[in-house]
Amino acid sequence: MDLPTGQPQPMNRHWRYIGWLLAAVWLFFLNVPISTALQQPEPWRRIVGVTALVVFGLGYVLLFQWARRLRQLLLPIPAGRARVGLLVLLAVGLASIPGTDGDWLATLVYVAAAGVFLLPPWEAAATVALCAVTPALASWLVPGWEAENGIVFAVLLASFAMFGVSRLAQRNSELQAAQQEIGRLAVAEERARAARDLHDILGHSLTVVAIKAELAGRLIDVDTVRAAAEIAEVEKLARAALADVRQTVGAYREVTLAGELAGARSALAAAGIAAQVPAEVPELPSEWDRLFGWTVREGVTNVVRHSGARCCTIQVRPDGVEVGDDGRGPATPDATGYGLVGLRERARRLDAVVTVGRRRDGTGFLLRVHAPAEAR
Repeated sequence: MDLPTGQPQPMNRHWRYIGWLLAAVWLFFLNVPISTALQQPEPWRRIVGVTALVVFGLGYVLLFQWARRLRQLLLPIPAGRARVGLLVLLAVGLASIPGTDGDWLATLVYVAAAGVFLLPPWEAAATVALCAVTPALASWLVPGWEAENGIVFAVLLASFAMFGVSRLAQRNSELQAAQQEIGRLAVAEERARAARDLHDILGHSLTVVAIKAELAGRLIDVDTVRAAAEIAEVEKLARAALADVRQTVGAYREVTLAGELAGARSALAAAGIAAQVPAEVPELPSEWDRLFGWTVREGVTNVVRHSGARCCTIQVRPDGVEVGDDGRGPATPDATGYGLVGLRERARRLDAVVTVGRRRDGTGFLLRVHAPAEAR
């Protein structure tokens, strides 16, 4: 599976072409100044006008694509570079005047739209205002140029449309980034879940394997038949642990309360710890059955590893499960461990409560998972 990196992924070829099309389609409205340039009687005016307009159109598209790419990556558009780009665009539009006469004012529509897409709000508003008043000022300052009210309307309309496009592009980029962050968190959560499961499986199984192997080593010169039986049990447990690991990696493993109680009897007997384990379990919803099974596994593993106990008692009720022993008890009042952290996370998903401490008589160790009535 491809893991999210937290950065927006590159656009595919289809969307890159759509981006170019979004910028280039509006260049159709440069047909009026280009037509004017082509009708100039002097060749140099035709060349200057057409060349300047072609460079202007190409510069507009490149500027739009540059800003669009930054927005998709959720990166800020450098204000300095944006201002320089707009000034260059305006300068190229002005350079077309020898070939386009007053029709060069059509380029202001693109300058205003680019300003809205590139600049901060107040600078964009000022750019639009300047582009809107320029036609009136030009007709007043240059004899023979008529006031172009259509250009003013086009500037305002294009600016408004570009404002909507820029907001939509920004929201889409934020949505894409949020979706990728959700994917990254889901992968992280799945890794944590797999780590907890592997810890619980191997911690319990390998503890029992080690105890049984040690027992077999002590019995080999005393009772070879029983030693052979313990070795066979070690092999069986090792194979079961391997199967659990494979199933966990494949996300198919199911932990059941009945299965964990049976495993607890075997583990406690191998460790020489007397066990009081219920013969039957109540009917439980599957998610609670799994949680109580994990509780028994974690509790028995701690008893076998750390308690030094002589007796372990497991109690199961419809609303909870307890694993207690008569050993040395918790080292601290808020005893924690990786297995207990994982158990608390599982319980939290079902609004269950995990309690760790001493038994009611003040001795030993007690692990309790309780399911409040409102959570069941």
